[in-house]
Formats: sequence, structure tokens, C-alpha cells
Amino acid sequence: MVQKYQSPVRVYKYPFELVMAAYEKRFPTCKMIPVFLGSDIITETKSEDGAEHVVDRRCRLNVDAPYILKKIAGVDHVVFRQVNALDRRARTLRIDAHNESFASRVIIKESCYYSVHPENSEWTCFEQTASLDIKSFFNFENMVEKIAMKQYAANIKKGKEVIEYYINELISEGVSQIPRWKPPETVKSHEIEVPGSEDTSQDSGLRSRTNSTTSQHSRGSVSSLVLGASAATIKSPVPDGPSSPDKLEDVYIERYLGNLSLVQESALVQLQQWLQKTHKGKIPKDAHILRFLRAREFSVEKAREMLVHSLAWRKLHNIDKLLETYSPCEVLLQYYSGGWHYSDKDGRPLYVLKLGQMDVKGLMRSVGEEAILKHVLYVNEEGLRRADEATKSRGYPVRSDDGLFPSACTCIVDLEGLSMRHLWRPGIRALLRIIEVVEANYPETMGRLLIVRAPRVFPVLWTLISPFIDENTRQKFMFYGGNDFQDPGGLRDFIDEKYIPEFLGGPCYCDVPDGGLVPKSLYREEYQDKSPEGPPLSVDSCYNTSHVVKDFPHEVLIQVPQKGSVITWDFDILKGDVTFTVLRCKRSISADPVHQHHVSTATGGIGSVQYIDKSMQVGPDLSIVERPLICRDGDSVQGSHVVSESGSFILQWKYFDSAKTSFDFTLAPHKSKVMYHTELLRSEAFRGSMSSLQSYHSGSLSSRASQSSLTGSLGPGPSANPNRLVESSRLLRP
Repeated sequence: MVQKYQSPVRVYKYPFELVMAAYEKRFPTCKMIPVFLGSDIITETKSEDGAEHVVDRRCRLNVDAPYILKKIAGVDHVVFRQVNALDRRARTLRIDAHNESFASRVIIKESCYYSVHPENSEWTCFEQTASLDIKSFFNFENMVEKIAMKQYAANIKKGKEVIEYYINELISEGVSQIPRWKPPETVKSHEIEVPGSEDTSQDSGLRSRTNSTTSQHSRGSVSSLVLGASAATIKSPVPDGPSSPDKLEDVYIERYLGNLSLVQESALVQLQQWLQKTHKGKIPKDAHILRFLRAREFSVEKAREMLVHSLAWRKLHNIDKLLETYSPCEVLLQYYSGGWHYSDKDGRPLYVLKLGQMDVKGLMRSVGEEAILKHVLYVNEEGLRRADEATKSRGYPVRSDDGLFPSACTCIVDLEGLSMRHLWRPGIRALLRIIEVVEANYPETMGRLLIVRAPRVFPVLWTLISPFIDENTRQKFMFYGGNDFQDPGGLRDFIDEKYIPEFLGGPCYCDVPDGGLVPKSLYREEYQDKSPEGPPLSVDSCYNTSHVVKDFPHEVLIQVPQKGSVITWDFDILKGDVTFTVLRCKRSISADPVHQHHVSTATGGIGSVQYIDKSMQVGPDLSIVERPLICRDGDSVQGSHVVSESGSFILQWKYFDSAKTSFDFTLAPHKSKVMYHTELLRSEAFRGSMSSLQSYHSGSLSSRASQSSLTGSLGPGPSANPNRLVESSRLLRP
């Protein structure tokens, strides 16, 4: 398995030239890094004007490994190759390194990039990427991986100290400013050859390769594993957020997200970068991403899968607008015995729930399960909003008990009055459903949950629901029977005395409804002993879902009455891979589908619909107006098509078997799932804006870099050329 590392942006509060001078002081040996035994320059080249300087070094590193492993390997140290490409004109330094020792068994690649801070030309940024792939190593693969990761982390930490040490040394010597490079009046060409270096042909090839890569703008970096070249974080006033919307700075992470390890930082950066590629303009907040990573123990792939489904769920049910659009009904306002009450000692918003006083059966028969679920989701959204406000006002995140990760709230659950009537089966089923939805979409938001005045019947309830609660969440539960919550280790350890509610023995008035029995006069016929059907909140959604099965694509028919109209689409791939195509029928087609394929699922018979008869062919019967686009699991795609003539158009999602292209011989389910929304916009609505729509003519905002052949059709980004996009779209027309 390949281990990867991606650093956040680390910032020096010093000019680029001073940082480079500090960096050069570490060669050819560095007393600050004992494992760095030395380096030899193989080739060194400079441009005629002195702006570009490329150095190729061979570096020797001692390895802190068991004696037996060194004996078996037959080496006392390992050799790395490092190429430094300095561009004084652009004020950048790129470092690429790889191992020469055991290159057939272990592949280590690292690269680092120093550049000028985008918002302050007197600061320097540092970024780093690395990968480790152990093919084989005398049956010691696991040991070698652990040693490499341990030494790698130590060298990154040491690298910060080294850079800071040499910067301070320069300043103590009176060097606090170094002039920037300027073009010389008289330019002389020269090249330095190091005696004893490799033969000329090899050097020439190296120089050619190095100079070609120097011109490429790369973000990434390192010599940490090779030379410990990681940036020092110089403490100073912290900005409100990252310097760039698509990058995370280490100071920002520490202040607003908590104290993360190198592996955790890397996972956060990797997942955020993946989302930037796949979810254009819909990136969740960094704290939100971090919660999903923690819920999946910082496995990027598992967190990605969980987060993608949650983002699709939020879109399907319009959750992002819940705080603006939702108002509780009178029954919930009076009989739902929960509400917000100040905050705990750590600054987390405090929610109080008098569960023992809540008439679950009465609420379900008065407003229905869906209304209760929606209210719970509203409470969770409000908790996230309050936690964000607390973070902004305090200047640092409200965190979990371990002090490492941001969390949303603390909750007191009062079970006074809990009895067997609360164990009503439909109520338990509704509670389990709510837990399932909240666990899947609001992970790691609970800082602490204090259950007070737990009666004898509580263990029965806990036995029923605890298997459905995530293990990390269960560890945050604290139980108090009787009046134990008033003793040491009780509420006063977590909540200031002045904020303890009066009904729990404190002095503070708590404006939370008392609940009580819901009058039967408020019961509604439609909620009498009926279980909800369909996904929660589905009535509020403009999105549809469909299963796309092999040999049975899903198709949406759109009748376009006039040319110049715009077909738009927005869809998410919830499972599997598909190809998306837009076609135009050259003859009239019936609004009734020729076939419907039903799929048996837990939520009902969601299947696919086909309008194109199998006898119809591209050419005589159909024309392709948007070429097939491969969409992978987790992709979010948006796009539009300006029609040049009226007629019947088909949007088609077809199952794509990735195993045929990747030589994956595992058994595939041959089924994908798509959530989509389409719309037809009449031409008269766009009198002055057709040119901007035309630039998207062949463009889905595809999320995969693998679709590089279609990049000409993407919507214009920061560096896109609209004229070129229009030209590309014309070339793609059939």
C-alpha cells in the first residue's frame, strides 16, 4: 500500500531571499540534523543572467534501524538524490528527491515548493508532498514502513527547528534583509562542473531534464525525509482564515481546527483538495470535513465516502437552507421539551433535553415522525451555527474533551419521569431512525452528553439504542443516577455554577418547555399508527434518485419547444460509476417510456426508465449533442446545453464497468445510483446572457482529472479563457 503525505501551507514571516539564505547554510552538512551524514554536488548549472540556479546533489542519511535489519540489507546508510531548482526571478525554489538505495524494493518520492505568500510579498510559503511504496524488503516490509514513517515525522519536526535556527543565526550576524535579484547589466554565461562527478553525457541529460522541470509551477514539497527541509511556523497574529481559498495554512489549522498530527493534517488537506476538484463551489467548512475524518479515524477514502453521501443528502433535502426556512409548529414549541441554555466551561453551546417529560407517542400522533426528525435536524444545524459563533468570538475552536478537535455542543439529558411508556415500539423505531440520520450526517459534533437522573428503566432503553451509536460518540456519554450529578465529578465540573438549571439544583432559570402529555384533541388521523414511507424530508426535494443497472440506463426525456432554450442538469453519483450523455431524437418520441426497470431496495422500488428503443441508432435516429462523460463514484456534476434546434432530448445515465478498464477482477454489483435534477430554461429568459451560457455548451463541471480531454468545455475558472472555451465547445459538436 502506498503511503502519501500532503502538508498544509506553512508560512515563514520572513522574505523569500532570507529563507533561501538560511536554507543554503545547511549544506554540505548540517550539525542540527545528525542523521544527515553529508552531500556531494553532482552537477550545478546557472542561467546566463543568474536568475536560475539548479543543483543536483547526492545525499547520505543514517537510518535509525535495528542492527539485524542493517546487517541483512548490507548498508549503514542510504543514498538519496536531490535536485534543487531555484528561480530568483519568480522567487521560487522547487526540491525533488528520490531514493537511490534499494530503488527496486522501496520507492520514496518527495517534492517541496517554496514561494512568496500571495497576500504578503515579505512572507514565504512552504508546501510538501511525499509518497512511500514498499514493494519488498526481505520480509521486513511492515518494520521498514514503521521506521520510515517514524523518521519522516521526526525529520519534519526537526526541519522546522533547523530553518528557524539558521534564520536567527543570520539575524544575529546582522543579516536581516537580502536584496532581491535584479537583471545584471552585463551578462556572462558560465557553468560549474564539480570534479569527480559523473560522466558528461549523464550530466547533460540531467541538466536538460532539470531545466525543463524548473519552468513548471508545482505545489508540493520536501526534503524533510532527505534533509528535514520543512518550514518553521513563526508565531504571529493569525489571519481570519487561509491565505487562499484553495489552501490550508498550518497556523489557521492550529487556531481554528485544533492541534492535529502530521498524518491528520495530511488527511485533511488531501480530502479538501479532492473536494475542490469534485464539488465545484460547494466545499463544506474545514471543521465539517475534519469531523468526518475523525469519525473514520482519518482514513481519507472512508471519510470521503461518508462525506460525499452526506453532501448529497443535504442537497436532496435542502438542509443548507433549513435555518432560514424552518419554523417549529405550535405543538413542538409547547410539548418538545428541549432548548438551548448558555454554554459549558469550554465554551460549547449547551442544549438541555427533558426526555423524561416528553410525550413521544403524543408528538408522533400529532405532528408525525417526519416533523420530529426535521426539528431534530434543525437543532443540529443551530448547534453548528452557535459553535461557529463561539469559535469566532473566542478566537479559537470550541473543542472536544481531548482538546484536539472542534466539536459543536454539550447536551444535558434529564430522564426524570422516564417510564415504560417511553418504550413504545414506534417511538423506539423513530428514535433509532433519528440516531441513524444524525450519526451519518453530523458526526463528532457532540462534545459531551450528560445523562442525569437515570431511572431503573433506563438500562432497557440503553440496551436497545446503544448498538446504533458510534463508539466514539458513546465514549462521550456520562451517566448519573439519582442526585449523583450534584456530587464532585457531576455537572459543576463541566458547567459554571451560575448556569446550572434551577430544576437540577442550580440558580439559573432555564427557558426550556416542560413537555407533558399532548392532548388527544391535537392528534391527527394521518399519523395514527402509521409508519413513514420514503426517505425523510423527501417532499421538500427537487431531486430524484434512480438506480442505473447494467443494460438498463436511466433516461430523462425533455421536450424542447424552441431553439435557444437551455437544458441544465445537476447530479451526484451516490454509488458506482456511470457515463452521462445528452442525445437528440431525430424523430418524434412518445412521452411514455418504452421500458421501466424496477430495483428492489430497502426504500422501495427505485429503478430506471428508458425512452430510447434498442432498435434506435446514433446517426439515422439519434444525434449526440453532449459526448459521453465518465462520472465516478462521489462525483458531483453540473452543466448546461444551449439547444440549436427544437425537438426531443434525452439525458442518459448508463452503467460504466470500471473493471474492464482497470483490470479489476473483483465481482462488481453492476448497479449505480444517481441523484439528479434537470430543468429546461426558455430562451426568452436569457436575452443578454446567452454568451456566458454558450461557454458551457459542451461543459459539465466534471470533477475528475481523468476527464482532461474535456477541460476545454469546463466553466471558466480563474485562469480560463472564455473564447477558447467557446471554440472548444464548437469542436465537440457532432
